[in-house]
Amino acid sequence: MPERLKGKVAIVTGAGSSGPGVGTGKAAAIVFAREGASVLLVDRDVGQAAETLDTIAQEGGDASVLAADVSNEEECEAMVEAAVERYGAVHILFNNVGVLGRGSVVDVESEEWDRVLAINLKGMMLTSKYAIPGMIDSGGGSIINMSSIDGLRGGGFGQIAYSVSKGGVIALTTSLAVQHGRDNIRVNCIAPGHLYTPMVASRLTEDGRELRRRAGPLGTEGTAWDVAWAAVYLASDEARWVSGVVLPVDAGLLATTPLAMLPHLR
Repeated sequence: MPERLKGKVAIVTGAGSSGPGVGTGKAAAIVFAREGASVLLVDRDVGQAAETLDTIAQEGGDASVLAADVSNEEECEAMVEAAVERYGAVHILFNNVGVLGRGSVVDVESEEWDRVLAINLKGMMLTSKYAIPGMIDSGGGSIINMSSIDGLRGGGFGQIAYSVSKGGVIALTTSLAVQHGRDNIRVNCIAPGHLYTPMVASRLTEDGRELRRRAGPLGTEGTAWDVAWAAVYLASDEARWVSGVVLPVDAGLLATTPLAMLPHLR
């Protein structure tokens, strides 16, 4: 049985999928458990997290559910306390919660801007604020933040708050990596490309899905499992000398230009 995370305790936020299928939080939680970690499944929707728990339990893994909102400071503190109470330590934090937001800079509502930034960026700050002392007490750890290629390049039209929040996640990642490296805490970031997950499935036509597939040099469709395996590497001791990194999981999309891919898009 794989044991890359044996003896480690992981917190996964957004551990339930937002619709039918497997999202990045659910996939990461399942793979973490398969690799030997005890996993605290955090989600606002207990029912969605319970589905993840069922899968892990059926495979003989160790996990439990906690209802929490990452934009609420008290609940972020409580999730770390719960991990320590249930499993004795905290070694891994997978900051996965994220929402989309509609509106360009000229028409986004202030309330929408605040909502997206509170969940996507402030939430990762709050979870890290309370996880880091727990990791120090546990001898060190690994924080993995979910950004996006939209945080590195101009994002989709009408998604200004989302793109800015994901850029902020990258800045948060590098700052935490520098400030807490001497605490034996590694902080890294995954920047997914055009994944096909429950988060986007209901918004895509078949033509749109096919265009996303063909946009990257590999010409294949990404799934939540691709992100999950990248997260396992960053969480494991295999990445013991890796910190402050933004890892694209994007079929090579950031390595190319629209003109280079044009023959494959016609």
